[in-house]
Amino acid sequence: MTATDAMDLANETPDVARAARRDRIYARITRADRYLNLLALGWVTPILKMAAGDSPAGQIKELWRGLGLPALGIALFLALWAATAPMVQTSLGTVPGPTEVWEQVENLYADHLRERDKEAAFYERQEKRNAKLIAAGKADKVKERSYTGKPTYFDQIVTSLKTVALGFIIATIFAVPIGVICGLSRSATAALNPLIQIFKPVSPLAWLPIVTMIVSALSTTNSELFPKSFVISAVTVTLCSLWPTLINTSLGVASIEKDLINVGRVLNLSWSVKVLKLVLPSALPLIFTGLRLSLGVGWMVLIAAEMLAQNPGLGKFVWDEFQNGSSQSLAKIMVAVFTIGIIGFLLDRVMMALQTMFSFSETR
Repeated sequence: MTATDAMDLANETPDVARAARRDRIYARITRADRYLNLLALGWVTPILKMAAGDSPAGQIKELWRGLGLPALGIALFLALWAATAPMVQTSLGTVPGPTEVWEQVENLYADHLRERDKEAAFYERQEKRNAKLIAAGKADKVKERSYTGKPTYFDQIVTSLKTVALGFIIATIFAVPIGVICGLSRSATAALNPLIQIFKPVSPLAWLPIVTMIVSALSTTNSELFPKSFVISAVTVTLCSLWPTLINTSLGVASIEKDLINVGRVLNLSWSVKVLKLVLPSALPLIFTGLRLSLGVGWMVLIAAEMLAQNPGLGKFVWDEFQNGSSQSLAKIMVAVFTIGIIGFLLDRVMMALQTMFSFSETR
């Protein structure tokens, strides 16, 4: 090797190292982009690529599409809302604009903090009272009572999430096995399909009276852990949300390659092993699609169920504010509407993340 070749090699080595390092960074950004999209943070990817040395021209266009246009759409919506809201007069006054709705968000949060302070003070007084009784030798008179203050807006959000979670879990427990059976057996599909098509479009408003009467007949006592109103709402969610999972599971199982089923027969696998090892992994993408749809349906159904069953939650909050008829009621109802929408969006993202973790589909 000549001296010139050695000098050229020395000059090229740093460039090659930089290029390799840049390729590794881009590969990491590409992997992270999938998860950023799940979190609705896809607009971060162009920023990361520009920081890694990519051409700003193309990435600025992506950033505008991922962040600028959504922000512009939201800004235009808020501006249109603020401009038109005062023009609409209702029995509760003019329609509140963005500022009035945000004020109610702050008021609801302040109410929550005040209620938590009252709860803490209640337990502190109870603890001191019990300590005095014990010190006076009257331990038999010590009583532990639970705080019975009114649920705050954030407590009602938690109750709604618990209700939809219970209904969704029950629906999944029934829908997935039945869907697998229908997917593997044409006879089962022929037998169950008419029932599925009949009950699938039934409104929660039609299910609710039936569920209420059945739950009331089967449960003579009102449990503190599972109040009747809570169970009624959860069962109604179950009845309305199991169909998407059942149908998509059946479709996913029926669509798997027949070679996999033949392999199971050749290996003399038991039915349970064949389902767990061959059928479910192949059908997971469509099963998760059904689960996402079921969770979305369950969340929508929940609000109507809570309104009529009077189960403490967002639905009951909306109904109580409508019945209250104060000057702030309409703004609070609109807060609930945005809360319902945002939580529904987050629940869908959670299901997309789980689908990405447990299946091989490219979910975007």
